[in-house]
Amino acid sequence: MIDLLLGLQWGDEGKGKIVDVLTKNYDIIARFQGGPNAGHTLIFDGNKHVLHTFPSGIFHKTALNIVGNGVVIDPVIFKNELDNLSKYNIDFKTKLLISRKAHVILPTHRLLDAASEKMKGKGKIGSTLKGIGPTYMDKTGRNGFRIGDLEFKNWQTKYKNLTKKHLKILDFYDVNLDYNLEDLESEFFNAIEILRTLTFIDSEEYINNAIANGKTILAEGAQGSLLDIDFGTYPFVTSSNTTAAGACTGLGVAPNKIGEVFGIFKAYITRVGSGPFPTELFDEDGKTMARVGHEFGATTGRPRRCGWLDLVALKYAVQINGVTQLNMMKGDVLSGFEKLKICTSYNYKGEEITYFPYNIEEENTSVNYTEISGWQEDLTSMTNADQLPKNLKDYVIFIENFVGVPVKIVSVGPDRKQTIMV
Repeated sequence: MIDLLLGLQWGDEGKGKIVDVLTKNYDIIARFQGGPNAGHTLIFDGNKHVLHTFPSGIFHKTALNIVGNGVVIDPVIFKNELDNLSKYNIDFKTKLLISRKAHVILPTHRLLDAASEKMKGKGKIGSTLKGIGPTYMDKTGRNGFRIGDLEFKNWQTKYKNLTKKHLKILDFYDVNLDYNLEDLESEFFNAIEILRTLTFIDSEEYINNAIANGKTILAEGAQGSLLDIDFGTYPFVTSSNTTAAGACTGLGVAPNKIGEVFGIFKAYITRVGSGPFPTELFDEDGKTMARVGHEFGATTGRPRRCGWLDLVALKYAVQINGVTQLNMMKGDVLSGFEKLKICTSYNYKGEEITYFPYNIEEENTSVNYTEISGWQEDLTSMTNADQLPKNLKDYVIFIENFVGVPVKIVSVGPDRKQTIMV
């Protein structure tokens, strides 16, 4: 069987930390979608690491790490990750395997991303400008460049043909971009040569053989369920399926091979970039969450928008993913609030609803809150569930009763050790 670990909000829930904590229980960690627009932050032994493409089990000597076919790879960013981790003596040739069917982000994909966002003006999506969207567009348009292409002699011809197409598209955008393609390509081709020294695999065959041989596998998602291309707050979403179904297509495993589904959520909720956000706060409470939670994007450094926990959205994410257990992150950030608000229903087009509707833009949707008592205790030095304050436990119980799934982990700080099993 293969277990899944997914974000249940708009990303940035703390998936990397929990993958790192759980890796000791697994033989293989596999990323199944997204690209270097993800930023998974791991903190242990006094060091902070931000991973963009690598699976979050890379620091564990016992685990094999696979970049699955559903991931899109920027060779330049990938090389930078390799360089940053070189001092840790990781045997990347044997511990990091890359699917031949994973698609490659070209320099012109990033240019197309920038041109598209610039042309949208105030209606921009809030892209990280990493070329993710244009790469997935080429994938679904059957024009993509894949890792496996690098093993064939004509790969440079394929690269040139796709780049030529991209440059023609750029000509149609009525924007001015300042770039030097020659410099971008020099960096790209250098990174490609490094990438080609690693191990490419037919990942679906490899993973299914591992399952048949009793290996334990944890599939790691990027972004969050509310950014799913189908089920998120479209069009303000990412370009891949961030939900449980995406793990099947992103790794080549059948639904009946799925075991546990770990759903990760913050004790409050955040969002980076544009898009609707019903519980967003613009007052001192929101500023406190942002300051105490250090809410800045791991990839872009952009400040995150903060708001009260939205249980309507959380229940929706639990439902579409088949979540079997929940992990609540950043419980420590809410310490000190006298009262906590929890969204328990929406007013949608004049009707009170408890499900996640087609459109949650402000003109259609307002929020109904339930208020409960907060806690004052500092959680960051707590090490077991018995130490947790009663009001926090009540908060957890309220969540469990609403969504119908148990909370098994409460995080009380960013470090690997600040993780409490409940």
